[in-house]
Amino acid sequence: MSKNISRRKFLVRGGLGTLGVLAVGTYVLRNPIRRQIIDFADSFVSPYSGTGTEPNLWFEITKDNTVMLHSPKVEMGQGTFTGLAQIAADELDINMNQIQVIAASTASGIVDGLGTGGSLSVASMWMPLREMAATMREMIKIEASKKLNIPVENLVTKDGIVSGNNQQISYVDAVKDVTEWKIPDTPKLKAVKDYKLVGKPVARIDLKAKVYGDAIFGMDAEMDNMLHAVVIRPEHIGATFKSANFGKAENMPGIVKVVQIDDWIGIVAKTYPQALATKMEVDVEWNIPKKWTEEEIRTLISVGSGDEMIVQKEGNNLENDDKEVLEIEFKSPLGAHAQMEPNGAVASYKDGKVTVILSTQVVGITQNQISKALDIDKENINIIPTYLGGGFGRRLNTSHAIQAVQLSREVGQPVKYFFTRKEEFQNDMFRPPTHHIMKGKLNKEGLIENLEHHFASGNVAIDSALLPDIANKVLGADFGAIRGGSIHYSAIENIRAVQWHKTLPFATSWWRSLGLLANTFAIESFVDELALKANKNPIELRLAQIKDNEEGIRLKNVIKKAQKESNYSDAIVDGKAMGFASSTDTGTPCAQVAEVSIVDNKIKVHKITCVMDCGIAVNPDQVKAQCEGAMIMAMSAAMHEKMYIEDGQLQPTIFGPYDMGLMKHSPKEINVFLLQGVDKPLPVGEPPLGPIAAAIANAVRRLTGQRLTELPLKLSEIYDVRI
Repeated sequence: MSKNISRRKFLVRGGLGTLGVLAVGTYVLRNPIRRQIIDFADSFVSPYSGTGTEPNLWFEITKDNTVMLHSPKVEMGQGTFTGLAQIAADELDINMNQIQVIAASTASGIVDGLGTGGSLSVASMWMPLREMAATMREMIKIEASKKLNIPVENLVTKDGIVSGNNQQISYVDAVKDVTEWKIPDTPKLKAVKDYKLVGKPVARIDLKAKVYGDAIFGMDAEMDNMLHAVVIRPEHIGATFKSANFGKAENMPGIVKVVQIDDWIGIVAKTYPQALATKMEVDVEWNIPKKWTEEEIRTLISVGSGDEMIVQKEGNNLENDDKEVLEIEFKSPLGAHAQMEPNGAVASYKDGKVTVILSTQVVGITQNQISKALDIDKENINIIPTYLGGGFGRRLNTSHAIQAVQLSREVGQPVKYFFTRKEEFQNDMFRPPTHHIMKGKLNKEGLIENLEHHFASGNVAIDSALLPDIANKVLGADFGAIRGGSIHYSAIENIRAVQWHKTLPFATSWWRSLGLLANTFAIESFVDELALKANKNPIELRLAQIKDNEEGIRLKNVIKKAQKESNYSDAIVDGKAMGFASSTDTGTPCAQVAEVSIVDNKIKVHKITCVMDCGIAVNPDQVKAQCEGAMIMAMSAAMHEKMYIEDGQLQPTIFGPYDMGLMKHSPKEINVFLLQGVDKPLPVGEPPLGPIAAAIANAVRRLTGQRLTELPLKLSEIYDVRI
């Protein structure tokens, strides 16, 4: 039983909303984030982090006996609201139709200091939410005891009703008119085995609203008397504002104001088409220090260039002149988030008070950024999050919210402002390119004696809005870039992982799974190459290199399960080959087998078998759906997606030319199997992105006899294609 919750950590007030009759909030212990860097990167599940002065979880009982959870986490399609509802409802003894989950605005007093990301929402809130719900259940029983005149120990709760001695009272009636509350010491939590909802495939609570078009996303948001705006941005990398000639722009139809603020120009009009048309009439001159090339960026992101950080080291280093050492180079490209909904916001500035409605993963950070940029007290800034039309790390940056507030302040009315698709692509917080050099050596028994991973990347966590200080000052390296970069084959005596960091001339940051996809591609492709050199089954070689400790046993179990369920074989059968890969991310081991063929000189994936140990699967259907979506997204990144630089500009700037995996490219069969090696939920949305690229590449290696070493995987790298 956790000891984090006590009477001092609860706050009760008479309703958050107009219907509320009781609101209970709790403070959750803020744990310092200090660990060894590799443990942090590969096994970190963040504590839920609030401001330290405000409650960071709220329950509200409304007059219709419904419990409303004001969630510090947002819903961006991953099913977080449903998972949180299951946990809370089980502990509160209510049904799913008796609980609502809404994204908390900052006006509610709930501020999440970290945000929504890293697949950590359910995992990090598992214990705080259970403890809070259990405490509120006992508070309700105490008040019911008074009104029914029955000892608390003789009362039971079910379906939002407190009953005992043939009497009963609803939760809402039990707490009605209560002004002085008794908050119990930490109550006993229910055993997970006794839960009726956790662990069950419950339908998503946001499904109906989304099917019927009632759900509000950022682009749906509106305010009364709202105007529309666009912003002019440079197209070249590193360009800065020099001058502007507004010409006839200020006299265009519907134009309210054309303004220059710092290094950008905003156009506010009565309608969006009017604002967009006026944009074409503004002649802007930019300072372009240089026109970057693809080759220059690749030179920057290379092993040996930038700041070096040893993130993992055991045993002895390899000798460079050892003729038995195998060495292979791997690369991954610059990648866009390419989410469906572009970034934007609706903002109102009036009498020193700010309201912003937007899709964001970082509600608290958005509030802080606006406060700092515009010198406005945080208490006067209300951030209202909506559903997200895709996030994947793109909505961790909210500079557009600041611009929307500035434009509203300029015109004295609410302003709605969104990126165009071209602006979204050119001003993305990109997934950085990477460069890897893998080195390894086998012993006389054909097992791996040495394994080294040297890799280079641009910024991921460093200098990001989410963790601007921790990454540099506490951890000493970019823990986002090194995610998946360590070697999880614990029985190898001599291992080494070294990261080289370089800041690029354009923004790079979080992308779903951070460095996991590229790092696992390099490591797992190389391990297969060592297996071929040793003439060993690649799965059996991996199993022999894992210790029988807790982490090792969990990893072995997912590997063996994947081997069994896929009926893995090294043989090529009917033109199809299997490829295997595994990874461990945020404490969640995952193994995958891809069944691949080559059709018309193109790679075709027919089947994927995925096994993951995510601990307690709060909603197994949602977890499996997360796995499926993650693997399809990873396939798109592994086989299609690539940004490039042309004439000093980032390209492409629209869907279509930016090649992405389509439904026709998805395998006809995806089988997901879940194991439970620990008694708590673990992250599920990102670990499945790790193995897939390597699994496909390993299958292609068996089909062609040659190794693909660069993402996206293209057979054009292979000159002698044979089946």
